[in-house]
Amino acid sequence: MNETITLKNRQKRILNLLANSPILSSNQLNTQLSSLYSISKATLARDLQALVNQKLIKKSGKGPSTTYKSTTKHPLLSIVDLDQYFAITSDNRHQASPSFNNKVYKQLKNILLQSEKTHLKKIYQPFSKPISKHESGYLERELERFIIDLSWKSSRIEGNTYTLLEAETLLKQGFEATGHTKQESIMILNHKTAFESIFKNKSSFKQLKKSNILELHQILTQDLNITSGIRIRPVKITGTPYKPIDNQHQLSENLDKIIKVINKIKHPLEKAIIGNCMVAYLQPFLDGNKRTSRMLGNAILLAHDYFPLSFRSIDENEYKQALVIFYETNNLSNFKKLILSQYQFSLEEYFI
Repeated sequence: MNETITLKNRQKRILNLLANSPILSSNQLNTQLSSLYSISKATLARDLQALVNQKLIKKSGKGPSTTYKSTTKHPLLSIVDLDQYFAITSDNRHQASPSFNNKVYKQLKNILLQSEKTHLKKIYQPFSKPISKHESGYLERELERFIIDLSWKSSRIEGNTYTLLEAETLLKQGFEATGHTKQESIMILNHKTAFESIFKNKSSFKQLKKSNILELHQILTQDLNITSGIRIRPVKITGTPYKPIDNQHQLSENLDKIIKVINKIKHPLEKAIIGNCMVAYLQPFLDGNKRTSRMLGNAILLAHDYFPLSFRSIDENEYKQALVIFYETNNLSNFKKLILSQYQFSLEEYFI
């Protein structure tokens, strides 16, 4: 959000605190700010008034009973500054929830603001359009370029050390790069196979089924010594106190709920955003959850004749941080922004 660019670090921290609490008094804010800043009541009052003046927060009451809250109406879309949020170590992020929040399902609607939907309608291009307007062979070349970018970057997010040029050589010529593990080359090749599968079977993802997600995971993790199917063992995520559900029956039930939510939503990009974040949040598999969620998002977009995302221009750390914030607070503002920016990138970079 551009609103935070000119804000002081203290003011960014205030926005972060209010993004994760329905309402706070100045005394409560002062107490929570004191872990990072030595701040007087007068300075805090000036910071709060500045945020009120910019209409980023709302003030209620007078004197000791004065309280503040975020002006963002959607419970999942309050402004959160990544740098300020992660300036506090995971053990000291007291607003972080340690467990899966079942109430989030009721809030997974109207993720896209009306202004965003209007803009998306203006820039929308059907994915099927370049297929019909270009010469024979164009689609195959562009698909190959897109698949290389996606397979490389999605693998890179998972810690794969192949360079883009090495990934291109692997995917086009079948030559594995030296200095890398066999598992790294398999990961990249699995991405290619998974995308080719959803491209061939686009229509099957229009009304999402659990079998769609299970099959995607199986393709993406094939020959990587990763157990297929809903996990029976607990998993932990580095850098966050959040611990996903560890009961297989509950995991399966919640995956059904995610699918139900996605199928009810009308806008394809809203569907894709929820697919991307919620499968990663649930962590239904022992490994490969994020890459499965990214490929699922692309399957949803293709099924509705939207351009898929390669994630090529995304900052890997920013992506991971945006997901962690969603895990810990269910705040979706940064993650949504990343997905929308990648959609814009795809429109400008591929199949034009």
